[in-house]
Amino acid sequence: MIVVTRLNDSQFAVNPDLIERIHASPDTTLVMVDGAKFIVTESMAEVIEKIAAYRARVIALAHDLPASGPRPVPAPVPDQAAAPAVPLRARKK
Repeated sequence: MIVVTRLNDSQFAVNPDLIERIHASPDTTLVMVDGAKFIVTESMAEVIEKIAAYRARVIALAHDLPASGPRPVPAPVPDQAAAPAVPLRARKK
C-alpha cells in the first residue's frame, strides 16, 4: 500500500496495483480500476515514485525470504483404467 494525502490533508492508503490511471490536470487524480477517483495533493511524479518504491520494497522482501529448498514432486495420479468399475444402481422413482 502507498500512503497519499487528500486535499483536506487526511492521509489514506491505496493499493497501487488497483490504480488504472493517474491524471494531473491541475490536481492529481488517481483513477482506480473500479472507476473510483481520488484527488490527492501529491504530484503525479511523487505518486509514481511511491509506486516504484513500494514495488521495489516488495521485491526486496521476497528476495530476503529464506530458500525453501526443492519443491516436492506431486504423487502420480493413478491410472483411471486400472481402477475397479463402480456398479451403478437404478434410480428409485
